[in-house]
Amino acid sequence: MNDPFSYSPHPLCRIAATALQQTLPALMAAHPDERGKMFGVLVVEWRGVLGYLQAYSGQIEGGYPYQDDFVPPVYDYLSPTGYFKCHERAISSLNVRIAELQQLLSQSHWQHAVPILDRQRQRVLDAWRLRMAQAKAQRDARRPCADTQTLSEMTRESQFFKAELRRIRRRWDLVLGEVTRRVALHQQKIDTLKQRRRQASDQLQTWLFSQFMMRNGRGETRSLADIFAHHDPLRPYLTPPAGTGECCEPKLLQYAYLHDMIPLNMAMFWWGESPAGEIRHHLQYYPACQGKCAPTLAWMLQGVEVEHAAPVQSTGQLETVYEDAHLVVVCKPAGMLSVPGRHGLPSVADILRSRYPEATGPMMVHRLDRDTSGLLVVAKTQEAYVHLQRQFAAHTVRKRYVALLEPLAASDADIPNRPSEGTVCLPLCADADDRPRQKVDYEVGKEAITRYEWLAPDLICLYPLTGRTHQLRIHCAHALGLARPILGDPLYGHAADRLYLHAASITFVHPATGSTMTFTREPDFFKVKK
Repeated sequence: MNDPFSYSPHPLCRIAATALQQTLPALMAAHPDERGKMFGVLVVEWRGVLGYLQAYSGQIEGGYPYQDDFVPPVYDYLSPTGYFKCHERAISSLNVRIAELQQLLSQSHWQHAVPILDRQRQRVLDAWRLRMAQAKAQRDARRPCADTQTLSEMTRESQFFKAELRRIRRRWDLVLGEVTRRVALHQQKIDTLKQRRRQASDQLQTWLFSQFMMRNGRGETRSLADIFAHHDPLRPYLTPPAGTGECCEPKLLQYAYLHDMIPLNMAMFWWGESPAGEIRHHLQYYPACQGKCAPTLAWMLQGVEVEHAAPVQSTGQLETVYEDAHLVVVCKPAGMLSVPGRHGLPSVADILRSRYPEATGPMMVHRLDRDTSGLLVVAKTQEAYVHLQRQFAAHTVRKRYVALLEPLAASDADIPNRPSEGTVCLPLCADADDRPRQKVDYEVGKEAITRYEWLAPDLICLYPLTGRTHQLRIHCAHALGLARPILGDPLYGHAADRLYLHAASITFVHPATGSTMTFTREPDFFKVKK
């Protein structure tokens, strides 16, 4: 069985996928709201005969049609009179009530009265303080010539003004307090309903994942809730994300196990338009997702011999570009990790630690993706590390990357011509269901800005003004960016012999001398294209 998290489709999977793809134009045309979807095939052996199963991830327009052609869901919870839908309707009614109360609060004259009354209160207090100041000035002018009775009267006047100021405050506090109390009571109703909704939603999700009873290759059964709770001993609090168990891979394996079929190879491909935030390419094969499928498949594949892909190792050498007592600048080859990873492969940090055992570092001030080559500045002392970190935090370090993009295909003719230079601004955040992938998200994403300059039809210089994970790769690949994936990008484009992205230049202030330093190492593909 191939590793579902790292594979090239087996020829039998390609044949099965091609057969499935012949049926998809008609299927997708019948469901126009489904603009894009992940489909999968599993080659199986059953009673000595080879065949294949096919599946789609999630639902199609809120249901599971075509169960004669596709494997059914692991658990069908969509019956209108079933437990899930009944409780889902109850949660929906809470949503409606919350929305109604929020609208009433936004339209309430009490809500709008609070700032108005507060401003009016301040104006009245300011006017009274002005009268107090004017009266005090008059008393001060009269005091040198005043007799005892006059001084006594001025004292009583001063006391009256102060007492009246307190009375004015109390009256306004009562008015504002009553208005604020009414607003708070309304908000309390909303908060109570939100808490009920959250509890009901959590309970429903817990119930749902206890119904997904997943088989494995040894014939054992365990619920999704139990699988996630025992997946990582250091994180027993793990719970399945929404939609777990509905990806192609667990559907296909579950059906095969239940029908005594032997799973041999599987592959998943995307059909249709890319989702708004993610980057998916029509007909491209994709590995299983990490958030939902990693714990699930770790259980389901027990008892099945899986051919795990060997970790990719770098074939290049780490080149020292510059060094002194405070720092070292190196050129990292593609395929080498910046810091130690899970598989124990050599990293820049490991190599430099062995080269400079006497250093109080070396400490990695910044990183490059494993598949990205180019320049890294590394601190050899704690003082240099802190100084360089401050420069990176202040975005004063200037970096230039060179990238070779995928050539335009005939089907890309509708992509608009980009200006010779410009800026891409797309906010980014982690894809929680499929790390390490990132996605564009205008609600929770962090600001990400890249300036670009075309050098040739497929060659581009990229200047990151922020330092988000996979920023350059997404800004190139996303439809709202350059709509041109970097050549060899397996996450956001198509795999090749390497990722053609190189950190070619870096400029920073030396932490000890204060001089501005610039280092440059152009990649081989830059020289060829130029």
